[in-house]
Amino acid sequence: MRDIADFLNPDLVQKAGIIEQKPSAEPCKITGLEYDSRKVSAGSLFFALNGLHFDGHEFISDAIDRGAAMVVHQKKLKKYQDGVHYIRVKDSRFAMSPFSAAFYKHPSQSMAVIGVTGTEGKSTTVYLIYQLLKLLEKKAGFVSTVQQGNGLEVCWNSEHQTTPEAPQLQRLLAEMRDNGVQFAVLEASSHGLSRRTNRLGDVDFDVGVMTNITHEHLEFHGSWENYRGDKAELFRRLDASPSSHKKHIALKEGSSGDLAVPSFGVANADDPSAQFFASKTKRKTYTFSTRGAEADLSLKTIESGIRGNWYDVFDEASRETLILRDQLPGAFNVGNVLAALLVVSNLLNIEIDELVPLVSYLKPVRGRMSAVSRGQPFEVMVDYAHTPSSFKAVLPPLRQRLDSRGSAGKLICLFGSAGERDTQKRKAQGEIAANYSDIVILSDEDPRGEDPMVILEAIAEGCEAKKRNKTLFLIPNRGAAIRKAFSLARKGDLVLLLGKGHENSIIYADGPLPYDEIAEAERALGELGFSS
Repeated sequence: MRDIADFLNPDLVQKAGIIEQKPSAEPCKITGLEYDSRKVSAGSLFFALNGLHFDGHEFISDAIDRGAAMVVHQKKLKKYQDGVHYIRVKDSRFAMSPFSAAFYKHPSQSMAVIGVTGTEGKSTTVYLIYQLLKLLEKKAGFVSTVQQGNGLEVCWNSEHQTTPEAPQLQRLLAEMRDNGVQFAVLEASSHGLSRRTNRLGDVDFDVGVMTNITHEHLEFHGSWENYRGDKAELFRRLDASPSSHKKHIALKEGSSGDLAVPSFGVANADDPSAQFFASKTKRKTYTFSTRGAEADLSLKTIESGIRGNWYDVFDEASRETLILRDQLPGAFNVGNVLAALLVVSNLLNIEIDELVPLVSYLKPVRGRMSAVSRGQPFEVMVDYAHTPSSFKAVLPPLRQRLDSRGSAGKLICLFGSAGERDTQKRKAQGEIAANYSDIVILSDEDPRGEDPMVILEAIAEGCEAKKRNKTLFLIPNRGAAIRKAFSLARKGDLVLLLGKGHENSIIYADGPLPYDEIAEAERALGELGFSS
């Protein structure tokens, strides 16, 4: 509980864009922050937001009935209720970030914060950085699409939201601070970095990582240039955060100032936007490459398999070639490993070769190229790939692996595309999948308010080479689609389930339904008599 006077200072008034206030005659004590009126309890501060489907201003009375002590709103109100503190701002959603940071006493200023952005690889890179820090016995926390760790425990992220809204994010950071976390690793989505949502607007970033930038989320950003520009906000923030470059983290119990936190960027040199990102900060940007580009760490040779990768990497700083072994299925994970090594090496001032032995201990993220095996004669893999660029990363090496066996193994690919999201990618998804797969099965991902069959037909436009009900199937029900895929699979085939990965629900017009892709695949295999 905090008295409003403790955090409503001139700095917050300016940052939050406060226009006017109608204070309560009684002292105003705030117990928590909410933007969903259904979650309001006694003493809550309620943010009335203009949403996609609902206007939070219409639920102010409901929030007050549930005990809201303070309301932040952007529209002029027709009535004001006694005993409630009202604050009108320019933009309620934007204001959530400075309010949340102030309420939780700016937790990101007390730890080194690493942000990871990109179209693909964010969750894995976050998790790899977190694991490396833990293997080095550092106190670390993280927030990703898949999981969240507050320094004491790790739990699953139950929302389909990469970067939480500011109140949840600042609360998580406050938990990390209170648990003694030294390093926080955050997955920074384009939505979270955008000034329109401002979810990350009051996080002090010390390190920014860019994995890659491709076509995604144009329904929100409007253009690829805007999307890339919002992503690059992470690198701009390396210069702008007030306490970055001045932080000191105690690395040993009882000591202080052991680490003067450096500030730098890490970018994928293979991506055409690498220089664009590097140009947005005055801080040094380190680079990595898996395709032969000049970089601080560059892949030279690789042998990839279902259980991980062997590879040689040239370290520009030491002018040495390093031999690495990981347990991360998929050659595309090499870039994520190199990014994580650059972050931890430069953050802690440790030579890369000292970190190499730790790479073999790194674990993959659940739902990222996860094998499902119950003794069936064909392979089943689950992955979160859901964009054209991620399809291009995942499908070619799997096709190559099947072809290299010299057998007639088929690649059966099952996927969908999210409703109320970027529609331009759907046909491209179909084209890529049809090019590398023998059989394509289209099914629900998260239709939301769209007609599921309309989405699947849009994807099917890219599958012109496939024949309906022979090599192309449209089956909206995800469970039924998986069972169809398994019924078509024979010895030596590979069934690839894309798009859901770790997620625990499928979102329809009337809300989410519980769903677990790996559990559903295991259940379907069990029905076929496979159990070991």
